[in-house]
Amino acid sequence: MRPFDYIDGSLSAGQVPLADIAAEVGTPAYVYSADAIEAAYREFETVLAPARICYAMKANGNLAVLRLLAGLGAGADVVSEGELRRALAAGIAPEKIVFSGVGKTDAEIEAALRDGILQINVESVPEVRSLSRIAAGLGRTASVAVRINPDVDAGTLDQISTGRKTDKFGVAWTEAPALFREAAGLPGLSMDGIAVHIGSQLGDLEPYRRAFRRVAELVRTLRADGARIRRLDLGGGFGIRYRDEIPLPLAGYARVVQEEVGGLGCEIVVEPGRRLVGPAGLLLASVVAVKETPARRFVIVDAGMNDLVRPMMYGAWHDILPLDAPPAGADYRPADVVGPVCETTDKFADRRLLPPLEAGDLIAFCEAGAYGAVMSSTYNGRPLVPEVLVRGNGFDVVRARPTFEESLALERLPDWLSGPGGQG
Repeated sequence: MRPFDYIDGSLSAGQVPLADIAAEVGTPAYVYSADAIEAAYREFETVLAPARICYAMKANGNLAVLRLLAGLGAGADVVSEGELRRALAAGIAPEKIVFSGVGKTDAEIEAALRDGILQINVESVPEVRSLSRIAAGLGRTASVAVRINPDVDAGTLDQISTGRKTDKFGVAWTEAPALFREAAGLPGLSMDGIAVHIGSQLGDLEPYRRAFRRVAELVRTLRADGARIRRLDLGGGFGIRYRDEIPLPLAGYARVVQEEVGGLGCEIVVEPGRRLVGPAGLLLASVVAVKETPARRFVIVDAGMNDLVRPMMYGAWHDILPLDAPPAGADYRPADVVGPVCETTDKFADRRLLPPLEAGDLIAFCEAGAYGAVMSSTYNGRPLVPEVLVRGNGFDVVRARPTFEESLALERLPDWLSGPGGQG
């Protein structure tokens, strides 16, 4: 069974009607299927064994989702101290955590070293020098992988391509040998690996092959220079279906890995994010009104760009389904699906063919488990969206919707604004 399907005419998560969740939690709300997340993880575990799976938690950092993955044996790929703290709080062992990112602060590096994580992926010469200084000062030895930029175009959206020479990420692969030679003379460093990540939402295996071929060439060069390379972090980017894409075939990916780097004798790390949680989540919303104008039909919903920004940021497509299955022969008509945020760009879909809808109807934005709640904000004074985790025939609220009072309590007025007139 798919994570979300119609049962007796009602869109459901497993055996749980989504309308029941909306009635208890309200809308907008994110809903995740624990069973779907587990099934996706098991596929990676089976197809890519014995690779180490470090979940790229920037896709979805909910603590319950992290605890679920930790229980399955996953590690984590983190890109900030905040994510590191979340991973540890969720029960992911520090020796299963990789710290990536182009702009780590000294405080973040120190935190990672004190916690004894598996590996720090460095992305520049200045970062290598900073890491050496901090590690030596703490009396620690950092296990380091150098993230290379292989100058490979992933063929995906410009905003989520990361492996071209014009992108901010990584060290040019041709310059990595010089970096390794410098690092060999610095204290506090164990230069153990190479890391690479060329982009997100890939559907084609060929860019991976080109990138991994350069990784293999570099490993051989470095070993000839005397470097000990024992770990390859191959990143993620595994594409899913949003509209008509064909999800990246994991068996094909495993074959490319084996053919290009399998003979190097290195431990392999992969960092799936979107593929584990994207299809396993959706965003519930209620129709506030349907407005007909001479030019357009607007379906106005209570979710906004602050809740799900992907359509506005990337022009991303999310299937939109009514929670009540449309009857056979329903009159599908074009409509703009828009939110309440005071921005013209607050639009989820343009001229989307939808069945008749009216105020009070419930809809779902599909494939929203990745880069949804984690990118949400309180713009326009709107509370953060609650998150719900479904397992079997039950569900739990794993992040409550803050009250307005709770949101206001985070802020403080200075003394000089505390008087009755607002001025001291």
